[in-house]
Amino acid sequence: MFTGLVETTGKIISVITLSNGKRLTIKAPFSEELKDGESISVDGVCLSVESFTSETFTVFLSKETLRVSKFGKKLNIGQIVNLERAMRAGDRFGGHIVTGHVDTVATLRSINRFGDTVEWYIGGINRENLKFLVEKGSVAVDGVSLTVNKLLPDGFTVFLIPLTLQVTTFGEKRVGDFLNIEFDLLGKYVDRILSMRK
Repeated sequence: MFTGLVETTGKIISVITLSNGKRLTIKAPFSEELKDGESISVDGVCLSVESFTSETFTVFLSKETLRVSKFGKKLNIGQIVNLERAMRAGDRFGGHIVTGHVDTVATLRSINRFGDTVEWYIGGINRENLKFLVEKGSVAVDGVSLTVNKLLPDGFTVFLIPLTLQVTTFGEKRVGDFLNIEFDLLGKYVDRILSMRK
């Protein structure tokens, strides 16, 4: 489980295509602190550390992960990704519950600047998934816990503060970029419970 509070960013330095998926090597500041099998959020996707060195770690992306996440659309050497290690018992819970199981891929439609803050319009979300979004509710975008500002017919807007732009990949995003979206887990459970009562 993660909180959506990104620790740092890393750089993809190797992409190996296999018959059953892809293997990535990522350069990251905390690589030497990792353990084999440890869960790590890479742009919001929960992956298991296969191996590590003092500077890098390696993860495997299955065909299913590539299908449901933006990594199936864009995955390049040199790509910068948001990283968060799994939450430890006793840690402060500053974001919201993030599982690392991507629900859909959306597109950054527009970027509007207001002083040192930025408003994003994130669109391309189908009607069936819009029910999981509520204004002032939580959503994970590329693994970052954000607050939904306004709901739109095919998506939503969020405001990004200077710190978020500084410590994540968001300061480098451009209109048209793909984004991994994970909806609030509590909303998905409520929807499941209600659907079973019909």
